[in-house]
Amino acid sequence: MKAVTWHGKRDVRVEEVPDPSIKEPTDAIVQITSTAICGSDLHLYEVLGPFMGEGDVLGHEPMGIVEEVGAEVAHIKPGDRVVIPFNIACGRCHMCDRELYAQCETTQVRDHGMGAALFGYTKLYGEVPGGQAEYLRVPQAHFGPIKVPQGPPDERFLYLSDVLPTAWQAVQWADVPDGGTVAVFGLGPIGQMCARIARHLGYRVIGVEPVPERIAMAERHGVRVLDPGRVDAAAETIREMTGGRGADSVIDAVGMEAHGSPGAKLAQTVTGLLPDRAAAPLMSRAGIDRLAALHQAIEAVRRGGTISVIGVYGGMADPLPMLRMFDKGVTLRMGQAHVKRWVDDLMPLVTDEADPLGTEDLATHRLPLEQAPYGYEIFQKKQDGAVKVVLRP
Repeated sequence: MKAVTWHGKRDVRVEEVPDPSIKEPTDAIVQITSTAICGSDLHLYEVLGPFMGEGDVLGHEPMGIVEEVGAEVAHIKPGDRVVIPFNIACGRCHMCDRELYAQCETTQVRDHGMGAALFGYTKLYGEVPGGQAEYLRVPQAHFGPIKVPQGPPDERFLYLSDVLPTAWQAVQWADVPDGGTVAVFGLGPIGQMCARIARHLGYRVIGVEPVPERIAMAERHGVRVLDPGRVDAAAETIREMTGGRGADSVIDAVGMEAHGSPGAKLAQTVTGLLPDRAAAPLMSRAGIDRLAALHQAIEAVRRGGTISVIGVYGGMADPLPMLRMFDKGVTLRMGQAHVKRWVDDLMPLVTDEADPLGTEDLATHRLPLEQAPYGYEIFQKKQDGAVKVVLRP
């Protein structure tokens, strides 16, 4: 089959790889019909190379048609249309019983001290072949796959794999009070959906984003957006918009590659030039994140407010303004999305003919799988108006 494989910094290729097969009775094989490039994939493309292996198959936002199932898989069958959550969970361990599926104890990558395995995402998360391919082997398929109805286009359901549950969790964990204000830093795909979900739930939303195409998309969905390049300081402006108090809640949907962090950007670049065997231990111990967005979030939130961090960070020794956070009494929540925890909340919205979250107005580029290298390049460089890229195997 054809698959998107990693070969180094900014070097992804579409190659022939062996077809997947059933290895365990809880496996399934899915023929992929749509698969997206995630902002987290760009971290592999740019920063997290030391944790990748040559030829690793990328991708963790797939959906398709079930081709084959193992003997212990009963809730789906060949021919069913399914979405595959990005985290791999068993559904029956201590953590899964508590709906903390991203911490599944059956698939935890204990060799690296990490949580549940993820599709297509580094040695740290199990080095499981990903879904940017024609076919995907799905472990723990007795629990993971989400069955969706036939009929509507893939994009109505595709984002249940990651974007929608990640954004829903970010808003839930932001703990916005009734009638409250939430500021969303970063209006990439996750930030866009955070803003739409927050508006759907009746909150006042302020977005912070410098990229014109992302600003325009958010404004189409009724979001007031601040361009940090056109205001003195986003946090100061947000305080002015909220009676001098600050936003009740802030969502950081940016993560480790925030603009406005030149020192950390240099550290990331230098680390990326090291051989993998030297860079990986350094990245595992050092503070290598660009923290501009998180620092702005801490300034923008009101006293006693909540910051929900959904952008991916990778440093182990990042400096935080602890005095400021303690003095303001800030609550900080973060973590990988527990995808299946939120599906029951989201399914009525994605099956609603009115498409209240605008799932069909997120992808800006729909490309054949063979054009994945181009898709990665324009997404990473924010070229050609790229906000979200969907691949069609």
